[in-house]
Amino acid sequence: MTKKTIAQPPVKFTGIKETDIPQSAVGFKAVKSALKHMITEVGLVDSVGLLAKLNQKGGFDCPGCAWPDPDEKRSFLAEYCENGAKAVAEEATRNRVSPLFFATHSIQELGLLSDFELGKKGRVTQPMYLREGGTHYEPIEWDEAFQKIGKTLNGLHSPDEAIFYTSGRTSNEAAYLYQLFVRQYGTNNLPDCSNMCHESSGSALVETLGIGKGSVILDDFKKADLVIVMGQNPGTNHPRMLTALGETKEHGGKIISVNPLPEVGLKNYIHPQNPLKWLGKGNDLSDLFLQVKINGDVALLKAILILLHQKEKLHPGTVFDAEFIQKQTLGYDAFIADLERYDIVDLVGQTGLTFAEIETAAEMIAQNKKIIVCWAMGLTQHKNGVDNIREIVNLLLLMGSIGKPGAGTCPVRGHSNVQGDRTMGIYEKPSEAFLDTLDSHFDFKSPRKHGLDVVDAIEAMHQGKAKFFLGMGGNFISATPDTELTADALRNCDLTVHISTKINRSHLIHGKEALILPCLGRTEKDIQASGEQFVTVENSMGVVSKSVGNLEPLSAYLKSETAIVAGIATATLQNSNVDWTAIAGNYDLIRDAIEATIPGFENFNQRARIPSGFYLPNNARENDFTKTYTGKANFTINQPSDIVLQKDQYLMMTIRTHDQFNTTIYGLDDRYRGILNERRVVLMNQEDMNAAGLQHHDLVDLVSHFEGQERRAEQFLVIPYSIPRQCTATYFPETNVLVPLKSTARISNTPASKTVVITVHKRE
Repeated sequence: MTKKTIAQPPVKFTGIKETDIPQSAVGFKAVKSALKHMITEVGLVDSVGLLAKLNQKGGFDCPGCAWPDPDEKRSFLAEYCENGAKAVAEEATRNRVSPLFFATHSIQELGLLSDFELGKKGRVTQPMYLREGGTHYEPIEWDEAFQKIGKTLNGLHSPDEAIFYTSGRTSNEAAYLYQLFVRQYGTNNLPDCSNMCHESSGSALVETLGIGKGSVILDDFKKADLVIVMGQNPGTNHPRMLTALGETKEHGGKIISVNPLPEVGLKNYIHPQNPLKWLGKGNDLSDLFLQVKINGDVALLKAILILLHQKEKLHPGTVFDAEFIQKQTLGYDAFIADLERYDIVDLVGQTGLTFAEIETAAEMIAQNKKIIVCWAMGLTQHKNGVDNIREIVNLLLLMGSIGKPGAGTCPVRGHSNVQGDRTMGIYEKPSEAFLDTLDSHFDFKSPRKHGLDVVDAIEAMHQGKAKFFLGMGGNFISATPDTELTADALRNCDLTVHISTKINRSHLIHGKEALILPCLGRTEKDIQASGEQFVTVENSMGVVSKSVGNLEPLSAYLKSETAIVAGIATATLQNSNVDWTAIAGNYDLIRDAIEATIPGFENFNQRARIPSGFYLPNNARENDFTKTYTGKANFTINQPSDIVLQKDQYLMMTIRTHDQFNTTIYGLDDRYRGILNERRVVLMNQEDMNAAGLQHHDLVDLVSHFEGQERRAEQFLVIPYSIPRQCTATYFPETNVLVPLKSTARISNTPASKTVVITVHKRE
């Protein structure tokens, strides 16, 4: 029997080094780091050409995060961040993973490499096939690969036995074509990376404001009186956001940051686009830092709301926006009645903060009416993740800070087109209106049964109810929770298929048969039957813009994502009335179909060619809440954390290093936390270490506890760090194995990767 390839990143210690934590983020060191990665991967000449086009009008959109570009003037020097440059370097690398590479490296051998080592091997150059019982991938022609997929799909007992996953880097055009194919095939099994990150945001925002997107635009940061950044580390995950926060401060606004870890980027940053400031002391950002306990956010917000309510009762009409509440909202009385049930002393105790700190935050909020609240995974990946976001909305509704310049909601998305994928119909629970429009335009009957999200898809594969998996981008095994269970689920499939640019661990955890289909990157020219094409993407603030690569494709075998989808559709669908070859040969035809079926895309082909892009409609931005189930903005009743830890237990949250974006690991340094050349670490409070008899760099195993089950991650180095008592932090994907599949957020079903109950066991 063939031995299973290991699903978890292997235990490899690379020689930890520690430095003082920097006092400022970005600046010259970030520029130096970005250039080092670029030159190493693509050389000096190509680096200059690529960076000159990155996020520029007429250039290509960054394949990294979804932070928006300025509408008009963009920096000629660097309209990108350090991690954006790293993302481009990874994609444009000169390193190649050819058929010869696969012939000389077995899957077992590749499984012993770390995710960092795998990523550095380079771009996949040809379609590759793993036959049943095989030990090595072999080259395969495109037509044969498409026929294998079509035969497998048509041999399933039901279309619902197939899973079609999507990563957030897919273009609007590819995503639209993908969902159209899947629905013509007959299922809504379209899980995507949103299920694992901002699904809690979307669930909360649709219910309360009528749209699952944020309501602010980039210009609002210049107009805000107060910006609250919660559960987010923009210095690493969205560095260009620091420029927007700097503009808030320059225009007289204040900033409150809320996070279990102090993050350098929210303390001070040096503007990377102004060399004259590289040697200065930088710009201070946070006026108040609240180091809240992991999952203490609802308790913190409730305590603040109680203090604001008390101020409003003492001086009616001076704190809350009574006119806005009366005209635009529902549920205020029930919300206040529920708020009055809570003891503020108990709430403060759950936060790990002092009463004085919370009182200062409440006073800052009370004095300002134009408030933006930004958040990311630190709020969404909890059992009460939806509650976190709804409580933020409660705060903004009380202050009337929705639908006005300088105020509103700002969920900061991860991958570059994750928001656009959802707009294009990548969703397992599509609306009847969207399906009706698809049916009318393409003359077929879409399936109405809701499909499977990521968690449910893993469960279905694990139980043998789903037998086919297709991943459009991403690194599924390294992104998902419960690594060993997810690996067994994928192994249960008859065929696993990955549309990828680079080799990753998901290619090694496979079904009976497996395919790797290599696609063009964002940086490369896309030549189809009608000539050179461009694609579009949607950023975090609802701007749709053009992206066109400028590099020659690294291999003649590469196909665009749209061409790959069209090839699969042609080989699978026997009676489709879509001319898949024609539509994939001219992306204007795809955009015509998008215009005909998705609101907000009127004159799409014309507007797609506007250099700065165009904004999609946003009802919350327009102070229109008629799209909610009540026709008004809704106050909600939310619950603080109900987790009770035993004396020897801790809450663990998974985090990224500074040399990482999602599952892509660019290097081994976490520069802004002073941890270099090592990933297998657990950050702990020094007092907790003392109580547990642990020393700096002790070697420990981590064990998670959920519903009587234990999961183990072995061999981690203990690092003392500034983090609240009974809280710990570890890097993913190394500790994804500890995240139980069934530990998810209420309503959104998002994996609770930020609230994992663990014990720490010293190795002898």
